[in-house]
Amino acid sequence: MQLTSLAALALAAPASALIRFSCSQLVVDRIDPLVNPGMAPSPHLHQIIGGNSLNVTMDPAKDMPGESTCTTCQFTEDTSNYWTAVLFFRARNGTYKRVPIRPNVGFDGAEGGMTVYYMQNGLSDYQQRSKVTAFKPGFRMLVGDAMARTAEKANKYKQVTYTCLQDMTTRFPETKNLPNKPCPAGIMANIRFPTCWDGKNLDTVDHMSHMAYPASGTFDSQGPCPESHPVPVPQLMYETIWDTRQFNDPNEWPEDGSQPFVWSMGDHTGYGSHGDYLFGWKGDALQRTMDTPCYVTCPTLTTQSIANQNKCKIDRTVKEDIDSWLPEIPGSPQISKKF
Repeated sequence: MQLTSLAALALAAPASALIRFSCSQLVVDRIDPLVNPGMAPSPHLHQIIGGNSLNVTMDPAKDMPGESTCTTCQFTEDTSNYWTAVLFFRARNGTYKRVPIRPNVGFDGAEGGMTVYYMQNGLSDYQQRSKVTAFKPGFRMLVGDAMARTAEKANKYKQVTYTCLQDMTTRFPETKNLPNKPCPAGIMANIRFPTCWDGKNLDTVDHMSHMAYPASGTFDSQGPCPESHPVPVPQLMYETIWDTRQFNDPNEWPEDGSQPFVWSMGDHTGYGSHGDYLFGWKGDALQRTMDTPCYVTCPTLTTQSIANQNKCKIDRTVKEDIDSWLPEIPGSPQISKKF
């Protein structure tokens, strides 16, 4: 189903609640305060959005996203931090170029970043009537495996996918691997997090064990949560549109016909896509929003202009060249395929 159809149907069926909003780039940096707290540089580069209190450590005892004085997200109540790996293009001469990010539909002017969703039910359920419990202060999670290089390992994470955009409204089909042909409007990386919480732990050692997928069915089909993780939470979803249009010349692609894009951790397959989340909503804003009939935007929240969200920036911790044509990806990760 196309995005325009989703919007049209939503008008005919009031929803409670699905919010969709833009978050501009906060920083692109080789830090990872969830998996590698205190390490600078961390093993690979990330693109990060959200509140400006982000630092290399984010000690849960003292460093909270809620301490931010600005946010790159449209809703000023959301000072959470969200991040993913960074996509690179590898030219035939062996050099690498960071792929830029283009704004999603409806968010013209946003500088880089992602589109973020919080949903009570799947995108195709326009009623959004399931009761969910919002994340709590201090909550953190990760989905995906940066080291996955096979479909078998990637399939453990059910809704980490790609869409080869024919135009900006394309949403299907989705694949687990990076597209193997040029995508006219870019490559959308989709990351949906598990939706069942154990109700106890705000985080775990692997940043995943406190979360689970439904015991049967899926989040979209409103499958029940398992007994071990009985608390339904909103489905958090990221969409990042990598603007691959300038790299679509087949004469620049590998001579064997394979695709030329590589994630910042060295993954050429696409199976290593992953996303990180540090909760940072102010007060009970997220719970009130999930309990309020609204679709895309919500009367419980304050929307800042895209121009203002673009102004919220922090300096990079790791000073290295990430913008030129580079002889290797920052951090020199082992590439999963020899070109």
